[in-house]
Amino acid sequence: MEIPASDKLLVRMEGNMLTRTIFLSRLIGLYCILAVPSLLLHRQATVDAIAGLLHNSSMMLVLDVITLAAGLAMILAHNIWRGGALVVVVTLVGWLVLIKALLFLFLPLGTEAECILRGLRHPQLFYLCMIPSLVLGIYLTYGGFSPKSRSRRGYS
Repeated sequence: MEIPASDKLLVRMEGNMLTRTIFLSRLIGLYCILAVPSLLLHRQATVDAIAGLLHNSSMMLVLDVITLAAGLAMILAHNIWRGGALVVVVTLVGWLVLIKALLFLFLPLGTEAECILRGLRHPQLFYLCMIPSLVLGIYLTYGGFSPKSRSRRGYS
């Protein structure tokens, strides 16, 4: 019995989506795992750098446009809301990046700076803001490199 062409296409597309899920989970996860400890280790320098960035409207515009492009790229490549927790978390991260970029682009200048700086100036809040990113990074990295994800891609 011959498999219909539409079913073959669906299987091929699902395989590509799984490949994207694994790639993005590894990329985002490793990024968080490598960046967050450095930011935590150099807390004051991080706060100073972010404060300087937030008060430089030209740099913020460039950063916001790059963040917007990254969020759009993630959503266009991976907008899947079913298929397991890892798939949904990767999609959610893409949407959150896009929403953050849009908020920063459309909020009046200085609004985002005040909110962020208020939180970063308090050491407890700084660490509280960084921990979810580290946990997300660990989860995504584990999910992307787990034996289960390798076996789905045909690795052993």
